[in-house]
Amino acid sequence: MMERIEKIAKKAGIDEKYVLPYGHYKAKIDMALYDELKGKKDGKLLLVTAITPTKAGEGKTTTSIALTEGLAKIGQNVMLCLREPSLGPVFGIKGGATGGGLASIEPKEDINLHFTGDMHALTTSINLISAIIDNHIFRGNELNIDPNKVVWKRALDMNDRALRDVEVGLGKGNGTPRTDHFLITVASEMMAILCLAKDEEDFLRRINNIIVAYTYDDRPIRLEELRISHAIMKLMREALKPNLVQTVENNPTLVHGGPFANIAHGCNSIIALKLALKLGDIVVTEAGFGADLGAEKFFDICCPSGDLKPDGAVVVATIRALKMHGGASLEDSDKCNVDALLAGAENLSTHVENVKKFGVPVVVAINHFAIDHDEEVEALRLYCINKGYEVAFLDGFLKGGDGSTELAKKVVEMLNTTKSAYHPLYDKNQPIKDKIATICREIYRAKDVQYTDLALEQIAKYEKMGFDKTPICMAKTPQSLTDDPLILGAPRDFIITIREVNLSAGANFLVALTGAILTMPGLPKVPAAVKMEDEPY
Repeated sequence: MMERIEKIAKKAGIDEKYVLPYGHYKAKIDMALYDELKGKKDGKLLLVTAITPTKAGEGKTTTSIALTEGLAKIGQNVMLCLREPSLGPVFGIKGGATGGGLASIEPKEDINLHFTGDMHALTTSINLISAIIDNHIFRGNELNIDPNKVVWKRALDMNDRALRDVEVGLGKGNGTPRTDHFLITVASEMMAILCLAKDEEDFLRRINNIIVAYTYDDRPIRLEELRISHAIMKLMREALKPNLVQTVENNPTLVHGGPFANIAHGCNSIIALKLALKLGDIVVTEAGFGADLGAEKFFDICCPSGDLKPDGAVVVATIRALKMHGGASLEDSDKCNVDALLAGAENLSTHVENVKKFGVPVVVAINHFAIDHDEEVEALRLYCINKGYEVAFLDGFLKGGDGSTELAKKVVEMLNTTKSAYHPLYDKNQPIKDKIATICREIYRAKDVQYTDLALEQIAKYEKMGFDKTPICMAKTPQSLTDDPLILGAPRDFIITIREVNLSAGANFLVALTGAILTMPGLPKVPAAVKMEDEPY
């Protein structure tokens, strides 16, 4: 049963003067609280990541919530930090992002839909910039912007493939016609900046650095030249404050920011993490998709940006998903098949070794489904033991905190006995192509990287502009370690193709797009929105 948000805040050690309620069960937290807690020692930071996702499910968010419940059950002062769901997946193919079963956060439907308006504020801010750019060109174009070199894209928090490429300014008196593009809000640079900014001042500095367009003679135009940063700050004032909610067992949870991990950096906000580290002795957070995407970006982009030093990680695996990686079909994934499981376990091994490359200790969580076979669970446990991996069984979906204490105890043991030697995978001062090659070879296990002519031109341009010393944000399919979503398992010695490289100057990273990855997803044949017709509203 949900408790009033003031009671959850008290449990987290938050004075009521910093609690800004949005109804009875959710609230914004005033960022002045962090200033009050600045001198307090940070808790320990634990990342939850996973194997390569399949349609059989992995349950990374469910595991993060279940682990939080388990840690609380064994007497730990724990805080959970998660990303905000995007409406695109909610009404598309994935559904919500609030966990499942007895490992959920509440109020579920509020969080999955409008929540506290953060996504609206982001989307409006993004589109305000586009409107100002087109109006500036229409009103005389004092900055000499080339309409064909506007790089800032409009946004919508919805999957809508029809808006990937559009023509704007059509019709008499409606501006200068040009080709424009929409991306989903959670793939935008504005979302990345929200999640990478340390505070309001850092957010303002970063948005002013955004390059929105280029002039006819190729001079970059930054947002500060449009003189609208204060308008954006007004729109984003409340969105910058982290949101407090609760787990089903009434443990405090901060939900703030939601960049996709396949086309953005995939981690919740640094603002929420830094606050949680002052409030909890252990902070549990997650990064999107597998360790090849969200975890790599957490370690290489998020942690350096926020001066964070992670103390440990959990890699989530399910029996069903590993069988698919071992060659079993989705339809047969419920059948006992130890051979397919052990073949697919090489995917798990790849992700565990990926995390270890950052110097971070790891526990494997076997996330239990009710249809799992005992001999398969035992086979996977023995596989992990033989590999030298710490492993724990997790039954949080069905049993909540009571089914999560084995994992919780294993995590506490790891945090108390194994010191993290965290370090990024690469030196951000390396050449751009060297950084991309390091990620592709070390994390994906590619043998080589090839570039389109466009990507090579873009890299040369950014090097001349002085953006060669920034982190790399890879945009890649989450369904495979390769850039081909159909290749499951643990492939080796393949070639990754970089088709395009985009600059996010405010976020301070370069986005390398691989394969056919898109920044505006489409809807499936039967969207989740249609399936809701049989549900009460």
